[in-house]
Amino acid sequence: MKKALTLFTALYSLTAFAQYPTQNVTLLSTWDSTQIPSESFYGIRYNGIWGWVDPQDNREYAIIGSTEGTHIIDVTNPSSPVQRDFVPGRRNQCIWREYKTYQNYLYAVSDDSPPNSLQIINLSYLPDSVSVVHDNNTILERSHTIFIDGNKLHCGIPRGGVIGGTGKMAVFDLTNPTAPTLLRKVETDYPGSDYVHDMYVRNDTVYASSSYAGLFIYKYNTTGNTYNLLASLTTYLDQGYNHSSALTADGNTLIFCDEVPVNMSVKALDVSNLSNLTVTDYFKSTPSTIATPHNPFIRAGDNTRVIIAYYQDGVQIFDISNPSNVVRTGFIDTNPTDCPSCPNPSYSGCWGAYVDLPSGIIIASDMQNGLFVIDASGALVSGGNNIAGTGNSVNIFPNPSSGSFQVTVDLRSEDELAYEIHDISGRLVASQKQFFAQGKTNFQVEAGLEAGVYFLTISGSSFTYTEKLVRQ
Repeated sequence: MKKALTLFTALYSLTAFAQYPTQNVTLLSTWDSTQIPSESFYGIRYNGIWGWVDPQDNREYAIIGSTEGTHIIDVTNPSSPVQRDFVPGRRNQCIWREYKTYQNYLYAVSDDSPPNSLQIINLSYLPDSVSVVHDNNTILERSHTIFIDGNKLHCGIPRGGVIGGTGKMAVFDLTNPTAPTLLRKVETDYPGSDYVHDMYVRNDTVYASSSYAGLFIYKYNTTGNTYNLLASLTTYLDQGYNHSSALTADGNTLIFCDEVPVNMSVKALDVSNLSNLTVTDYFKSTPSTIATPHNPFIRAGDNTRVIIAYYQDGVQIFDISNPSNVVRTGFIDTNPTDCPSCPNPSYSGCWGAYVDLPSGIIIASDMQNGLFVIDASGALVSGGNNIAGTGNSVNIFPNPSSGSFQVTVDLRSEDELAYEIHDISGRLVASQKQFFAQGKTNFQVEAGLEAGVYFLTISGSSFTYTEKLVRQ
């Protein structure tokens, strides 16, 4: 049976685990303490997250920040997380906390107003306890973000301590991990540089998300102790506050997020040629979303998936194997009510994730709901266009296309399907409902679309599937 359709785009299968909508993701457990109060500005209870595996016994830990301090959660049994210790912050009611690890040490920073401090925490005694080995403002009082590359600690918007006032970006030596020493501030070499909100660093190459100024790529020269500017992206479509980024294993694609204003697209940037930085795709969790992407993460050694902490839309996972045609493969909405009671609901939901625990589980922090432990293997492996858990599949060919798109739907049982096509701005271009028999049905999406990017969403009684269409 062959029918003609007039528009199609992106594909997703949705299932429910308790109250949290998911696609190709299994919720293993959550952890939340009723003793954690929310701060008043955003209604935040939890913030940054990191992961650590003990090299002695291979136990896995989630490290999650809250308004009150740092929680060390044992997730070795991912179905039953257990808090092993808690380290109070220098101050409470904190909006921002961020973490990284080096050897057996955890580095904890906050960008909330004084009194504040850099905390260095020895994790060696887990699962019994942890030991705080540094907690004062002599090295740093505040930092918005941190990143560790080798034995170097990079800090975004560091303040106080050896920095003095407010810095833009700085790098510290961790040869003595309990006493980091300042190596260089970027403003020493580039006085006109903007504040670096966050940075991704690999082999001393720094991808610096520099707020409204854009993205700047520096090389920290270890021999000369200087920063050298390699490239910059200061103007691009759908530009906002350049917030954070993650790099594929091959070093060719950088995924970055703009946080302000709300509802910005995520960008895939070709960085294989630094003299010709090119945005290859713009994508969102769904075409009609009003949510904002916060932090992207790519697993070590991976070129095919990006995991994004996506505020009100939770954890979103995308196939980036073709950086010009990014497609969502899974998600879990960690905050399905979108926190209507929060002072600013647009900035509620998923803050961050950690994606490199040896077991393969992913841990994520939701600002209102705490720790989420998930199995995202269904979204992280290549499986064609099968819709996980349903027995149905969708295939579109060719895509991109300069003419029509051939769509094949293979259904396990007869069903009424609804489809919608949105353009990249989220505008509904077409919609229709139609009955389909069991088995394969071919459709032709006619060539009436103007050149551009569209999203086709097909919904049945047991699934929703979305795929991007590129009309050349």
